[in-house]
Amino acid sequence: AARENMVSVENMKRYTTQGMATDQGKNSNVGALALLADATGRGIPETGTTTFRPPYVPVALSTLGAGARGKGFAPERKTTSHVATEQMGAPFIEAGLWYRPSYFPRDGETHWRQSCDREVGYVRNAVGVCDVSTLGKIDLKGPDAGKFLDFVYSNTFSTLKPGKTRYGLMLREDGFVMDDGTTACLAETHYLMTTTTAAAGQVMKHLDYVQQVHARDMAVRFTSVTEHWAQFAVAGPKSHELLSAVIDEPITDETFPFMANGPVTVDGIAGRLFRISFSGEHAYEIAIPARYGDALFRDLVARAEALGGGAYGMEALNVLRIEKGFITHSEIDGRVTAEDIGFGRMVGAQKDCIGKLATTRPALTEPGRQQLVGLKPAGAVKMMSPGAHLFTDGDDAIRENDQGYITSEGYSPTLNSNLALGFLKDGRARHGEILQVIDHLREVKTMVEVCDPVFFDPEGGRMRG
Repeated sequence: AARENMVSVENMKRYTTQGMATDQGKNSNVGALALLADATGRGIPETGTTTFRPPYVPVALSTLGAGARGKGFAPERKTTSHVATEQMGAPFIEAGLWYRPSYFPRDGETHWRQSCDREVGYVRNAVGVCDVSTLGKIDLKGPDAGKFLDFVYSNTFSTLKPGKTRYGLMLREDGFVMDDGTTACLAETHYLMTTTTAAAGQVMKHLDYVQQVHARDMAVRFTSVTEHWAQFAVAGPKSHELLSAVIDEPITDETFPFMANGPVTVDGIAGRLFRISFSGEHAYEIAIPARYGDALFRDLVARAEALGGGAYGMEALNVLRIEKGFITHSEIDGRVTAEDIGFGRMVGAQKDCIGKLATTRPALTEPGRQQLVGLKPAGAVKMMSPGAHLFTDGDDAIRENDQGYITSEGYSPTLNSNLALGFLKDGRARHGEILQVIDHLREVKTMVEVCDPVFFDPEGGRMRG
């Protein structure tokens, strides 16, 4: 470098690529400067030093994290009704990154169960309002949108007519259930997919993967519109009465039968109405652009209270769905197949789909797999803890005798009983059997009766009527 007149330390550094190793010259540059000083007949001080890149001294990882610890580790997602919900005194629980109300306490209530029971009563006897905006919403368009849905869902969607909605089951490539939800056909080549709150990101990644790897020739485009819409469930015998006062267009069972969808307006603002139910009651979900969500939520709750109902939170929502045997990711935890949850017939025999071939593996079809069942108390102790294990009466509580486990539990004020969902070996053939429930962690032991997972209105008349 000195022979080529690169006598400036900065020129020497670039000419020799000195300092380009992993230490960025922090160890070797001093030696190189000494050699340059010797080659040019100068001392090291007058030769100079290079500009070191920061950080030259060790830095704490918390500094590099820029506050990403504790609550700062991940973003907090809040619904459009969050402020109104806070003003109503509701405590929040985390659902993925979202904050959702657990329950809405009233004066004189000293325990969350009192609030939960009251809110369940709203839905069963009058009308309840729940913010369901956190559910994932994916908009799909294109000539092959229906064909693409057939491929990613186990059941068929290409035959779905505009204005209709269908429940779908999505499998992973290994044949296990990934997610479930409804998809609405908005127009001939336009669909709106709904996912569970927790799996919205996973499903979006899955759709991207399927399109790029398995369906490159399909003409379809999709995008997440979760935060574009505020969406509220209005459920209960008086739901029709409430919405008839809110929506500009007339709503009848003929124009909006069960599982229908269509455009509506609220004070001239364009929205969508879906006749779907996660409570087992006559129910709707109304969607409106997110900027109007706060105002609509306040209006719906006020009208519900005037009809003897009100807002309900996640605790009541959980009880309502257990009463109906509806599943969440407490049940579809990545280890169950469609057959395990009683949805084997939803894996279409006349078409292919992601995961279909894998469902035929011997380990997924052999006898003795755990199947979804309902459980109700049969002993003095009524509590059934999620995570507790099931054993045949009289068997020792050891791994070899394990028959299954409980996934969800709650007290039903409607049926005045604790209810639970769980998985049991060959469970569908064992309805009526008495089992022991053992929870070593909570030191609980009780007896339960195996039954159908649908405890309330098994014919579905209230939901479809």
